[in-house]
Amino acid sequence: MPAIRNQIRELRALREMTQQELADRVGVTRQTVIAIEQDKYSPSLETAFKVASVLGVPIEQCFQYDPRGKR
Repeated sequence: MPAIRNQIRELRALREMTQQELADRVGVTRQTVIAIEQDKYSPSLETAFKVASVLGVPIEQCFQYDPRGKR
């Protein structure tokens, strides 16, 4: 099954940003941020771009797609 992995937790921690702060700035709930960080939820493309923008990095630095990957 294809997998989308992410570096959100690490990028957020480098910026000393809480899950709630990221959620507020992206326009999602804290629970959504938790689910994304734990690879339990793949965000919409729009949300993924918002996350990358808030973190100030290219989307490829936040999310990686591995067609061979397993969750």
